[in-house]
Amino acid sequence: MGTFRITAAVLGVGIVVIYVLGSSFWVGSNPGWYRSLNAPSFQPPDFVFGLIWPYNFIVLGITAVVMAQTASSRQLILWLVIFASSVAAALVWSYLFYVPHNLSGASVALVIAALLTLPLLIVTWQVSVKMALLLIPYQIWVTIASTISIGYALKN
Repeated sequence: MGTFRITAAVLGVGIVVIYVLGSSFWVGSNPGWYRSLNAPSFQPPDFVFGLIWPYNFIVLGITAVVMAQTASSRQLILWLVIFASSVAAALVWSYLFYVPHNLSGASVALVIAALLTLPLLIVTWQVSVKMALLLIPYQIWVTIASTISIGYALKN
């Protein structure tokens, strides 16, 4: 694997690490506040979050490496830009939701993150159908999380 592809793989995995650390940074900042909110009736139990997020992070990291190994340079750059943009939107959600408690703004950010998972899946599909199929739960989860976030904004 050439320098460009190694750099891209490291960058992709680095984005996943930023996603993991960034999202957990603000989530734990005020747990009492979160528990005081009126939850939407369709919110899954807490253990579901504990199962889906590790899966998503692992698959995103593996996909970053597979994309770095097999995608064309154009596809790889496009994938990294879309992925980084989606992660940035998800981190904006985390900040807006947990720090200034801007539930509406947070919901908009997460909807943007969910929308960005669609072209992410398309580019991945062009390179590796297997990895795209493994990313479908991530796309579904971010969409569900967007709906939950909107539910919080409407109920609180």
